[in-house]
Amino acid sequence: MAGGAGSRLRPLTCSIPKPMTPIVNKPVMEYAVELLSRCGIKDICVTLQYLPQEIIRYFGDGSSFGVKLSYFVEKTPLGTAGSVKNAEDFLDEPFVVISGDALTDFDLSRAIEFHFDNEAMATIVLTTVENPLEFGVVISDEKGRIVKFLEKPGWGEVFSDRVNTGIYILDPEILKLIPPNTMFDFSKNLFPKLLELGKPLWGCVLEGYWCDIGNIQQYRQAHFDMLEGKVKHKLFETVIEKDFRMGKGTQIDPSAEINEPVLIGDDCWIGPGVRLGPYAVVGNNVIIEKDASVKRSVIWGNTYVGRGAALRGAVICKEVRINDGAAVYEGAVIGDSSHIGEYATINPDVKIWPYKFVERGAVVNSSIVWSSTGISSLFGRIGIPGIINLDITPEFAAKLGCAYGSFLNKNDEVIVSHDGKSATEMAKWAFISGLLASGINVYDGGELTAPINRYGVRALALKGGVHFKEGDRDQRINIQFFDHKGINIRRDAERKIENNFFLEDFRRAKDSSIGRILNAFHVTNVYFDSLEKKVNSNYLKSSPRIILSIGNFLIRKNLLLLLKKKGCKVKNTDDISDSVFTDRPKDQEKFLHRLSEIISKEKADFGAVISGDAEKLILIDSSGTVIADDMYTVLICLILFKTSERKKVVVPVNAPAVIERIAEKYNGEVIRTKTLLSAVMNGMMENDRVSAEGGYGQFFLQYDPVYALIKLLEFMGQYSLTLGDLLNEIPDYYMNFKSTYCPWEAKGTVMRKLVDQERKRKSSIELLDGIKIYTEDGWSFIFPDIEKPSYNVCSEAFSQETAESLTDFYLDKINEILQEEKSKN
Repeated sequence: MAGGAGSRLRPLTCSIPKPMTPIVNKPVMEYAVELLSRCGIKDICVTLQYLPQEIIRYFGDGSSFGVKLSYFVEKTPLGTAGSVKNAEDFLDEPFVVISGDALTDFDLSRAIEFHFDNEAMATIVLTTVENPLEFGVVISDEKGRIVKFLEKPGWGEVFSDRVNTGIYILDPEILKLIPPNTMFDFSKNLFPKLLELGKPLWGCVLEGYWCDIGNIQQYRQAHFDMLEGKVKHKLFETVIEKDFRMGKGTQIDPSAEINEPVLIGDDCWIGPGVRLGPYAVVGNNVIIEKDASVKRSVIWGNTYVGRGAALRGAVICKEVRINDGAAVYEGAVIGDSSHIGEYATINPDVKIWPYKFVERGAVVNSSIVWSSTGISSLFGRIGIPGIINLDITPEFAAKLGCAYGSFLNKNDEVIVSHDGKSATEMAKWAFISGLLASGINVYDGGELTAPINRYGVRALALKGGVHFKEGDRDQRINIQFFDHKGINIRRDAERKIENNFFLEDFRRAKDSSIGRILNAFHVTNVYFDSLEKKVNSNYLKSSPRIILSIGNFLIRKNLLLLLKKKGCKVKNTDDISDSVFTDRPKDQEKFLHRLSEIISKEKADFGAVISGDAEKLILIDSSGTVIADDMYTVLICLILFKTSERKKVVVPVNAPAVIERIAEKYNGEVIRTKTLLSAVMNGMMENDRVSAEGGYGQFFLQYDPVYALIKLLEFMGQYSLTLGDLLNEIPDYYMNFKSTYCPWEAKGTVMRKLVDQERKRKSSIELLDGIKIYTEDGWSFIFPDIEKPSYNVCSEAFSQETAESLTDFYLDKINEILQEEKSKN
């Protein structure tokens, strides 16, 4: 019988049936075939159901194993007896039934002799075990005739230590009692029926080794028992010393340390300083690099173990790459073709399903079944990104809530909101449960936007805020964390939350200290009331006529109401916003062109588009010029230089240099920060003289599109300016941005070599979050992506062609460095 899927052994059995799982480098079913052959049974039929071709492909017609094999495939599961019934045409004389996924060395000829001596219709091979709770217990009389069955009894029902091994000797007439094409089991159906009918059912107790291999622990133990010689099966590897065997073509460095018992397959390479064993089984074509250590572990074929890696009580499936310094601990399993990054840690009993990639330095505490990766850092460029129910599951969100709650002080108060989508709401509530368990009081903001959540933090004087929003694609969501000022938390705070998460260092509140949920649904109304108080109605009445498209219903309803109440000349168009904010440039261009046509038709002064998450703003003037991203930042700086007494702005290091040219005109100052959002926000907030209650604060102009749009209209009305007038004050400049692949492990090398090269060229460079290189034609900023294995290059020059040329020049430099490093390895 070889139809088992082996679900309890997954991920070992994700791509092979259980009978094909290797025991010291041979499928477990091969030992069953050898056992039958030794007992003189050469004509064998195999019943199959799960991944049948894997078995047929390996064993063929059986001639290579000295037997004749026939196969019978079940279209639907038929149970143990039903599968044998399915092969009835083959069974015209007494026959042996044996499981293809159990390991045994019983002398079956004794059981066959016992069967004929007692003229039995069915004989069950029995063995004694120390713990019979997981098996079918069999009770027989003094002569061996079976009188009772107990399937997986409790200790109070254990009247025998003899269990059913799943090996039977049967007469063909027994097949008449099995219904065709029906789920029918030997232990549950057929044998009780034989007892009921009074048919001769006997039990033969055999001595020897038997292991059901029902779980990962038993799977590893079966290997260790083979190494110790407890199982009477021949191992083909050459005996080097008493308990050390090695296959053909294997090379072992003289400095490697072998601690018996150890078995190594064919064509392996064991590097210098490797410590192997005790109890290590290594498959064929395995490479184990310098100073790696393998103890009480099983490694399947075609696997790579990097320098200094450590395997402790693990099972590593085929074609796996364990990179340098990685560690895999007791009970963990790494599925086929998975990659474990450098210095990653796979903690005890974690299961990594096939074809997964665990990045460098990751600490994996829970099994990875569907997720594409384990994570060494939770936070990306903005918040925590992930795919809902794959990366960000309810369990993940609850654990994250515990980690964030433990970062805060007990009884602190935070506001938590979502964007109105069912996925983010689900994750939000799971997250809140973790906060409450940590003793944190939660203001439930319900459906909000991130800017209104930020406002709620300040208005309610809270310790922080968390906002769940849906991403732009691939069912991704993003979790944003704000501090007591309503700005994104700093990197040091992110690290503390990550440490709590990975180390599971959580504070647990007592029953009386569990956090409370408070209602903050009123925050949106308070936000718009506050906005209304900040603006001058007279200036808004004289502001230009605009076309407005807003992707968020809640914002659209409230903002249009406010603008019309203040006398603004505004017309709304609903069907453009979501199409503009896309990662497909051609689609964006098409819909912006459509908005431009509407502006022209309605004779409006300009148009504005606010994204569905209300975090992005795009402006387009009457001539069709689009103001977004870096151009929008330049526009804000121009307004601040024209209106602010301090004439000081804060921008990231990769913002256009044209800002300095505008600052020079207005005797202003430009402060550059790192590109991290939290760094930019903190710099802006510290620089703003005005509070959240009024004025032209740069932070709010940059990161609150609703506030920014109202203030822009107010500014235009006050100074009788159009958007075109402002654009005419901005000198021409040209930007170019591109990315190139760079492995995580090579990012440091690339940066070091780039800096060395530019210093040798005596270039003018600036090191802030990357390397900024100044040339006669402009500048280029090269920086590693914190979310992806890539490098980003952005350049500014006095022509588009020159900007692209600068970017391409440094992309080529990066690729040259990577190629040099690759050739060294």
